[in-house]
Amino acid sequence: MSLFKSASTVSLLTLASRVTGLARELLMASVFGVSALTDAFNVAFRIPNLFRRVFGEGAFSQAFVPMLAATRVEQGEDGARTLIDHVATLLAWTLVLLCIAGVAGAPLLVWAMASGLRQTPEGYGAAVTMTRWMFPYIGFMSLVALAGGILNTWKKFAVPAASPVLLNVALILSIVWGAPWFAVRGIEPIYAQCVGVMVGGLLQLALQVPPLVRLGLLPRIGVRWAAIRTAWADPGTRGVLRLMLPALLGVSVAQISLLINTQIASHLPPGSVSWIVYADRLMEFPTAMLGVALGVVLMPQLAAARAAKDDERYSDMLDWGLRLVVLLALPCTVGLLVFAKPLTAVLYHYGAFGTADVQQVAVALMGYGCGLVGIVAVKVLAPGFYAKHDMRTPMRIAVCVLVLIQAMNFFLVPHLQHAALTLSIGLGAVVNALWLLVGLLRRGSYRPRPGWWLFLMQVMAASALLAIFLVWMGGRFDWTALGALPFRRMGLLAAVLAASVAVYFGAAWAAGLKLRRLLRR
Repeated sequence: MSLFKSASTVSLLTLASRVTGLARELLMASVFGVSALTDAFNVAFRIPNLFRRVFGEGAFSQAFVPMLAATRVEQGEDGARTLIDHVATLLAWTLVLLCIAGVAGAPLLVWAMASGLRQTPEGYGAAVTMTRWMFPYIGFMSLVALAGGILNTWKKFAVPAASPVLLNVALILSIVWGAPWFAVRGIEPIYAQCVGVMVGGLLQLALQVPPLVRLGLLPRIGVRWAAIRTAWADPGTRGVLRLMLPALLGVSVAQISLLINTQIASHLPPGSVSWIVYADRLMEFPTAMLGVALGVVLMPQLAAARAAKDDERYSDMLDWGLRLVVLLALPCTVGLLVFAKPLTAVLYHYGAFGTADVQQVAVALMGYGCGLVGIVAVKVLAPGFYAKHDMRTPMRIAVCVLVLIQAMNFFLVPHLQHAALTLSIGLGAVVNALWLLVGLLRRGSYRPRPGWWLFLMQVMAASALLAIFLVWMGGRFDWTALGALPFRRMGLLAAVLAASVAVYFGAAWAAGLKLRRLLRR
């Protein structure tokens, strides 16, 4: 399967995940609105997600996938299976201990994440309770990350990309069925979301089992002390752990930034955490479809090229990925900057979610939009270092970017409130991406192919025309007032988005961009 077909598969399945995710957020916004309890849930859900991103999908995946791909090239299938069993054994027991510690330490975790929830007495207590309910979710999702790394290395991208849909379906059902069931029994309805999270995590893990069994790669987790000692003594396992340490710090830096921003938001007016979360969900739509899809596909391929010492293929894959980032992320940036309010209104402006909330989410979304190209580009550039087992350089860059983000927060939050938090993350991502790019260029790992300047001019010209069209459409209709006609508003948005695609790619074609040639590379 070509890189483009693989990336398309992941992207389409990620689209399904994001569509169901938006449906979930729309339901949650309309049923629960924005309040201290929604802030509490969002904080509680972020805590296991933070650990998941650090240990599971973050440092672990960045260390495990390159090592597994290299082991498969150098030692064959048997060596790769042995590494999988040993890594799975150590990971499983680590997760058991971590989940026990997380449930016991929930009050401390909530205080560290969002002490400002104490502004409302019910918010802090609810966040602690919900954290305890949901913390074991990290165990499910870290094992899902292990399974996903295995399947992606064997170029089986569909199941890992599709599994997040199950979480969204579980959360939707928890709102539609669970919340009324809890309300009848005198339990705060939002607690049904905790049940949805746990059920969704279990379903995602179960989905990974059949393809692993078909490949003969289902991990065998040792339960005896001798099996744990053997796993620990494996040089491959030690290699994964050695790579994890700097990767852990690098990923932790990004999550520490998120933690600090959530802490700051919890001290702003009630609802600030939720406004940022709703904007984050919209921003993740292009980020996941583009950045995550490309990163998932490129990581094992880059690692294999590195193991085979094929430097030309390694550089060409980075060049192809970066061109797709520019081609697809730049028009998305235009959309988030000039069309944020219509997007927010159509997706969230229902029920308890008011007009004021639309405006607050829109300005937060614009902050993210300023750095969308950087956010997506990091997903392509960082694997360029990880595939060569260099975890330290991205980590050092991330530490510097963290300091920069918090310096911007210090100056901007008093003026822009919650929107400053998303703007600082966006601008920090641009700096991060540029720094990574310069590093790859200087060490000769990435050698740009000819035609970049012409390509950039073509994309920028098409994006400028798109911006004019979206500004016109954004001002032509009162998107919040159209809430009285929801289906008409949805249809209008669909028509605008379809026309935007035609305008952008039509302008790019008119400017001479050979799209088919780029994709066939």
